[in-house]
Amino acid sequence: MTRKSRARFFTKHQEVFQLGAAVLFLLMVGVYASLTGASTAGLTTQATWLLIVAAAVGAYMAMNIGANDVANNMGPAVGSGAMTMGWAIFIAAIFEALGAIVAGGDVVGTIKGGIIDPNAIADPSLFAWVMFAALLAGALWLNLATALGAPVSTTHSIIGAVMGAGIAAGGWGLVNWETIGQIVISWVVSPLAGGAMAAAFLYIIKRSVTYRSNMIEAASRVVPILIGAMVFAYTTYMLLKGLGQLVQVSVPTALLAGAGVSVVVWWLIRKPMANMARRQDNSKSGVNRLFTWPLVCSAALLSFAHGANDVANAIGPLAAIYEAVKEGAIATKAGTPMWIMVLGALGLAVGLALYGARLIRTVGKEITELDNMRAYAIAMSATLTVIIASQLGMPVSTTHISIGAVFGVGFLRELLKVNYAKMEAAVRKGHSGADREEVEAYLLRFEAAEVGEKKRMLADMKRRAKHREAADSENGAVFAKKEQKAFRKAYKKEIVKRSVVLRIVAAWIVTVPATAVLAAILFHIVAAVLN
Repeated sequence: MTRKSRARFFTKHQEVFQLGAAVLFLLMVGVYASLTGASTAGLTTQATWLLIVAAAVGAYMAMNIGANDVANNMGPAVGSGAMTMGWAIFIAAIFEALGAIVAGGDVVGTIKGGIIDPNAIADPSLFAWVMFAALLAGALWLNLATALGAPVSTTHSIIGAVMGAGIAAGGWGLVNWETIGQIVISWVVSPLAGGAMAAAFLYIIKRSVTYRSNMIEAASRVVPILIGAMVFAYTTYMLLKGLGQLVQVSVPTALLAGAGVSVVVWWLIRKPMANMARRQDNSKSGVNRLFTWPLVCSAALLSFAHGANDVANAIGPLAAIYEAVKEGAIATKAGTPMWIMVLGALGLAVGLALYGARLIRTVGKEITELDNMRAYAIAMSATLTVIIASQLGMPVSTTHISIGAVFGVGFLRELLKVNYAKMEAAVRKGHSGADREEVEAYLLRFEAAEVGEKKRMLADMKRRAKHREAADSENGAVFAKKEQKAFRKAYKKEIVKRSVVLRIVAAWIVTVPATAVLAAILFHIVAAVLN
């Protein structure tokens, strides 16, 4: 069989191979668990099998987190062309696993955000089955969302699942409804905050670089500052979030460290970046190339931080099950053995490698067209919004912030396109009756002009159009109806795909109630089987 025929065969049977690899991985996890933590002496046969099956479900959850959530970090970098899909998956898999193992922490909170009161469940065995139902429900929901191409919050998935299983086990009184209310509010706050900040960053880049007549000269001055700002954001983020389990630092210390590192980086890169800028074309594509390596580094760092934090959504409930079965105690925080940490790390990497491409493509290419500058704005928005929200105690979702940032960039582009279309209509109206060559030449000068010059040219065109309308009115001449309509209306082009937006937002809204109902059903099924 030739290489080309093998490639066609694999493409045709890709889903079968993916499913087979996933099932094989879960079977290997079961064997791995039986030879490590599940082999604890003194456990009953039922308890041993619970640990083995729970380990497989935890790995399944980790796989779905890798397939769904990592798109937030890699989607913009892939969509902008800063890296290929293959390299994105390779880099993300390594850094996700490193983050989970190195900085995942020795202690993982199992009751996310105080969703239920574990003291209301007296039986450790019952508590273990609550966690098992929650873990399986969260994993199944993420699997469905990934299949539908909808990036959802993995944290909200496990929160809803814990809530539903807890209600099924002990009633409505177990739930901390104040926390649930904050989560509902975050559905609105997270994407709006991310979108507004991303749009602001992109507009700053446009005003300071791409709206200049000499874009490369402006980029040689501004891009090192923007990269320094990115270094500040990521240093602070890594100290507070990515390395939070290894190094405990206060917010002021993290901010000072971030500022110090950013100044050093700015000083080191300003001259090399200026030299690199001078070798580029005086165009947007030339400016975009200056952001390539910063985007690659930011995607890697975000993956590391994501692995360190969100692996808890898979192994936190598993750690709680392990503690309940092994010690016969209910723990709101469970010490996590290394074998469970490794299991979570491998699950993230395997899920990303097998199924991550679909959601990366959705985030990076299907919502709106991205380039390196837009991807930079999205990365900065996600990082800074998470830092600010976490310090304010707001339970925001990184997924919602990142996708909201993509929305914000797209809608800003729509707004700017509409405004430019209106300005072009005013220019054409001011040139009514002129030769086509003259109009097109003026439009080219108008497009290349800086913001202040554009305003002057536009004001001149409006005065000319007003005088011509007055003269035509005196002579009884009027524009044709089609011309009047063209001058009055700038046609709006939908740069953001509404169907994708609606699909994603609907999945966000449904996540918590859907996982809650599914977890409750699964718990009742388990209880019926055991009884």
